[in-house]
Amino acid sequence: MSWLNAVVQGVLLGGFFAISALGLSIVFGVMRIVNLAHGALMILAAYGSVLLIERTGLGTWSSLLVVVPVMAALGYLLQRLVLQRAVSISELAPLMVTFGISIMIPNALVELFTSDVQALPTGNLATRSVSAGGIAVGLLPLLTFGIAVVLIAGLQLFLARARSGRLMRAAADDSQALRLMGVDNRVVYAQATAIAFATLALAGVLFGVRQGGVAPFDGQVTVLLAFETVIIGGLGSLWGTLVGGIVLGVTQTLGGEFSPEVPLLVGNLMFLAVLAFRPNGILGRETRA
Repeated sequence: MSWLNAVVQGVLLGGFFAISALGLSIVFGVMRIVNLAHGALMILAAYGSVLLIERTGLGTWSSLLVVVPVMAALGYLLQRLVLQRAVSISELAPLMVTFGISIMIPNALVELFTSDVQALPTGNLATRSVSAGGIAVGLLPLLTFGIAVVLIAGLQLFLARARSGRLMRAAADDSQALRLMGVDNRVVYAQATAIAFATLALAGVLFGVRQGGVAPFDGQVTVLLAFETVIIGGLGSLWGTLVGGIVLGVTQTLGGEFSPEVPLLVGNLMFLAVLAFRPNGILGRETRA
């Protein structure tokens, strides 16, 4: 029964990994930019929630109504004012820019909030659970997994049906052809970045809720897990992020059955195995020269 419980908990953990990786997958899928600041931006959003709770008395979930739009606006402006200029310089410039941001954010948070963990209160949601077949399932992991499925399905529908979504897919395939049609690909890129930042804001707050709080340098761990999730599932595939998250989550929880010290290690080994035997990821498209 313990092994079955480990699998169930791993699947639910995979839902959180999927939400964490969605923004990374969108940015790479549409613009081919590797956002090294992804984890730091997640933590920045969580700190935004902490600040709102302290200054306005909002609840953690209510704070999302402010944090998510603000982060989406930040993503739009960052793409238009910084990343687009970096892309025009060279392919490596966006990488260096996002790396610089990933260094600045946690150090700025230390200066403003110190290095102490900042709590994100959620009442008893983090400890409540339901029992099914002798297996206790936490309500928070279950809620997180449900949010991941709904969010991915909604984004997939948006990309397939909405005009803006179809333009994002067209920009990912051939931005020059899009410009010939009279569409400003820079605006499309900025819209995609706004959506990516909105999802990472949600992921950052959920991370703080799961952990009971956030610290300035937590982004170093979250970005690693997000990268592994995206690559295992397949770069640019939204459903691939869920598959990758589940594979990574189950691997870690099964590893924890042997020793509490090995979950991250076995997760990294799974990541290396996918790179070795299926470099495009589980749901990634095969590329041709």
